[in-house]
Amino acid sequence: MNRQTFLLISKDSALGHLLRTVSPQASIHTANTVSEGVALWSEISPDLIVGEGPPHTLAPLLEYARQLPVCPPLLVIGDRHSIKDAVEIMRAGATDYLPRPICIEDLQTAVTRALKHLTSPLPSSPQDPFASIISISPQMNLMKQLAKEVALTDATVLITGESGTGKELFAEAIHRCSLRASGPLITLNCAGIPENLLESELFGYESGAFTDAKRSKPGRFQMAEGGTIFLDEIGEMSPTAQAKLLRVLENHTIDPLGDTRSRKVNIRIIAATNEDLLAHIKAGRFRLDLYYRLNVYQLRIPPLHERLEDIEPILLIFLERAKQERGCRIKAIAPAALAVLQHHDWPGNVRELHNVVEWLTITCKAEIIQPTHLPASVKTAPPTNGLSQSPKPSLLAFGLSFQDMEKQMLEEALRKSSGNVSEASRLLKMTRNTLRYRMAKYHLQ
Repeated sequence: MNRQTFLLISKDSALGHLLRTVSPQASIHTANTVSEGVALWSEISPDLIVGEGPPHTLAPLLEYARQLPVCPPLLVIGDRHSIKDAVEIMRAGATDYLPRPICIEDLQTAVTRALKHLTSPLPSSPQDPFASIISISPQMNLMKQLAKEVALTDATVLITGESGTGKELFAEAIHRCSLRASGPLITLNCAGIPENLLESELFGYESGAFTDAKRSKPGRFQMAEGGTIFLDEIGEMSPTAQAKLLRVLENHTIDPLGDTRSRKVNIRIIAATNEDLLAHIKAGRFRLDLYYRLNVYQLRIPPLHERLEDIEPILLIFLERAKQERGCRIKAIAPAALAVLQHHDWPGNVRELHNVVEWLTITCKAEIIQPTHLPASVKTAPPTNGLSQSPKPSLLAFGLSFQDMEKQMLEEALRKSSGNVSEASRLLKMTRNTLRYRMAKYHLQ
C-alpha cells in the first residue's frame, strides 16, 4: 500500500505532532498560510488536507478547492465549538469539522472518516455555472444567489457595475442556469460596433436594404431565437436602436432593415453597463421608458475594492491556470505582498488583477511573490491606524498605469497568436468582439 500524504495548514506545531501520532505512516507536509498550502498542494497531491483556523481564514482554500474537478477530503479544525462555524465550513465544502480542544480519539476518528471520502468532488463543483465566478465575500455570494434565483425566471436582467467586475460571467451563468440553457447565448458589445452598423447587427436586413446588402442577413435577435441575447455596454446604444429595442421588449417583435413585415422573436434579454444610465437619461442620451423595461431585475456587481477578501482566492486560481497553461514558476504569495494588493484601489477590478498576475508570470523569477516583485502601479500606501491620509497620487505617478498594462497584454497576446484575433481572445479569456473593441481603443491592428 502506498504511503499516504497529508497537507497540514496551521502555525501550531503541536497539531502537527498530534497528527503524526494518529497517522504515523503518513507523510505530513506543513504550511503556515493558505497561500503556502495551495503551493504545496499543487506539488505533493495530498490524500488529506487538514486546515486549522476560523472560516474567514480558510475561505480562500475552500474556494480554490471548489475550482478543481476532483479534490481530496478537507478536515477543518476550528478555534471554538461553534455550530455556526461548523455549518459555514461544511457548506463551503469541507469534509468534516473538529473544534478545539482536540483529543487524540476525536482526531483519529475524524481522519479515518475523512479518508473514506478520498477522490470525492466537493459539493459545489465546476458543473455549477456560477463556479467560474470566484468569490468568498458575502457581497458577491449574495449576488450569485440572487442571480441563480432570477435565472429560473424569464425576466429581463440589467447587470450594472464597473468595468472588469465580471458582468459577462454573470450573464453567461444566468443563461446556463435558465430554462433556455439548451438555446444559444448571443453576445453583442454595443460599444464595439459602429453606430451605423449597430441596427443591422441587432435586427438583420433583407437583400437590397442598402447598397452593400447583396443577400439577407439575420440579426443577433434572430440568432438568439429560443435562447438569450446579452447586450453589453447598453449605454452606448444609439437613440434609433434604443427605440427599436424598446419595441422588442414590449411586443417581442423585430423589424429587419428593408423588410415591411414584423417578425416575432422568442428570446430573453440580459443587458449590462458600467455607466450611470440615470445620468444618461437626464442628459437626454438614454430613454427613460427603455430603462424601466430593462431594469426589471437589477444586479449590481460590487467592485474589487469593496470585496478585498476575494483577491487571494482569485489570485491563486489565476496562478494555477498559468501553471497549467505554460508552466508558471510562481507557487504562492507572501502575506506582505498580499497586504499590498489589498490596499490597492483596483480601478480595473478583476481584469486589472488578472493583468497584474500575467505581468508577474513574465517578470517574477522567484517562487513566492514578495512586495518587491509587484508592479509599481499597485504599490499604494496602506492606511495608518485609521488616521486621515493625504490624497493618493495618480497611478501614472508610479510609472505604469492600468491602461499601459492592458495595452501590453493585448500586444503580447496578438504577438503570441501571430495576429490571430480568435486565438488572442482565447488567451485573454475575452470575446472576439471585446478584443476588437479594445484593439480599436489602443489603435492595434
